[in-house]
Amino acid sequence: MNDLSYPIIDVAQLRERLAPGGRRLWVFDCSFDLDDPAAGWEQYRSGHIPGALYAHLDDDLSAQRDAPAASGGRHPLPTREAFAQRLRAWGLRRDEPVVVYDRQGGKVCGRLWWMLRWCGHAPVAVLDGGWAAWLAAGGGIETGETASAATGDFDLGPALVALRSAGDVAAALGTPGQTLIDARAAPRYAGKVEPRDPVAGHIPGALNRPFTDNFDTDGRFKPPARLRAEFESLLAGRDPATVVHYCGSGVSATPNVLAMTVAGLGTPALFAGSWSEWCTTPGLPCARTC
Repeated sequence: MNDLSYPIIDVAQLRERLAPGGRRLWVFDCSFDLDDPAAGWEQYRSGHIPGALYAHLDDDLSAQRDAPAASGGRHPLPTREAFAQRLRAWGLRRDEPVVVYDRQGGKVCGRLWWMLRWCGHAPVAVLDGGWAAWLAAGGGIETGETASAATGDFDLGPALVALRSAGDVAAALGTPGQTLIDARAAPRYAGKVEPRDPVAGHIPGALNRPFTDNFDTDGRFKPPARLRAEFESLLAGRDPATVVHYCGSGVSATPNVLAMTVAGLGTPALFAGSWSEWCTTPGLPCARTC
């Protein structure tokens, strides 16, 4: 059985963990639509894994306007202290296992997976295949809203993942000690289109690995050996330990972080501010391939 030290969990393992009499397991539904921020909440209310709480990308997983933030960009990270307070408000206690899922191919729940590990919380896994896999397996459905538990005693621990700032990335730009991987779709990476940010293109020297490339047609992660082969082909001899992932706003890059972890290539760093912070910071170079 997955003890949640492994970063993904399948439906059968989750159903076993949720069986009566087992240890308390937290489940979070992170469904979110960038074009309709209220849609994820409505999807959750219409049906979710029994007992799951809802984590909203804008309200729970991003810094609030005028509040201190740990990154820039369209979805700035809250500080670790602020996020720990949110986890305590949900009722989470230190070392209680957590499973996260969404309806968006893992790109939003990957953010919560990463943030929990950033706060030092090790027992957290992403549900492989998400909500679609749960439904396909005949998993139970609960509607409405699940109430939070009493205030938890979550405490920050040493970060288990690495965060890079725009300054960090700029300082290492063009050096062998940093390999940037852009998780956005190829047309956005190339600068042919840009639907969300004011400048099109990518950080100079970045490679491109759309986060969707990590999944098979059924929405589940590709096998570890296949992920490893694909990343090694992309890196072409570069050291996986030098990798820094980014995307548009620090959300859809997290499946790439997760995929490299599953592939046994270590857990690479994340530039959470991503393109939305980079392209709006005066003096930083931007590249296009179109």
